Amino acid sequence: MYSRDKIVSSFAIRKEIEMILKEKNFHWNDSSNVCFNDYNLARVDYVKKLMEQEIGSIQTLEQEVVNSVERSNLITSNNNEAYVEKLNLGDKIADKVAKFGGSWGFIISFFIVMIVWISANAAILVKDPFDPYPFILLNLILSCLAALQAPVIMMSQNRQEAKDRIRSENDYKINLKAEIEIRTLHEKVDHLLLDQWSKMIEIQEIQMEILGEISSHLKK
Repeated sequence: MYSRDKIVSSFAIRKEIEMILKEKNFHWNDSSNVCFNDYNLARVDYVKKLMEQEIGSIQTLEQEVVNSVERSNLITSNNNEAYVEKLNLGDKIADKVAKFGGSWGFIISFFIVMIVWISANAAILVKDPFDPYPFILLNLILSCLAALQAPVIMMSQNRQEAKDRIRSENDYKINLKAEIEIRTLHEKVDHLLLDQWSKMIEIQEIQMEILGEISSHLKK
């Protein structure tokens, strides 16, 4: 039998620790008593349980982040691939013409054709030129080329604007998703911190109880 100073009544036991005592002893009820040693063991088990819950909360948060990344589908897409699907044959030709028209290859080819044309129709070199000076046929061809090239380049520019619009939409989606995920992560971290603070307060309360009991025993 234990002396009265080594027995703790159920009315002086915290509910959380009482739950642990009930798990170990199925006959425990509100009028039961427990020896001081078993009470201390139950308090140690409760502190361990709190620490395990804290570690588990951190691991759960990490797992939720991983699962979120695994479940999330990419909201962005390759702008070029997404727009190529909408292009027809005429659009592709227009893009190639506009690309060639804005390159050094076109400029060099243009000067070569001009030099060859003028040389072939010079009155001094050719007795019967097909386009004599002032090269009316050449001017007509150049005018037609400029008239056709301008709308083709405009068509390509319009499609480039459409690509820029798709790129802007993708940027907006990325920023929106990042903002939502950051806000969600902040809420989870705040919740985790509050939960940790509550557990730390409970642990400190138990420590203060133990220190108070130790000091009272030392005074005796």
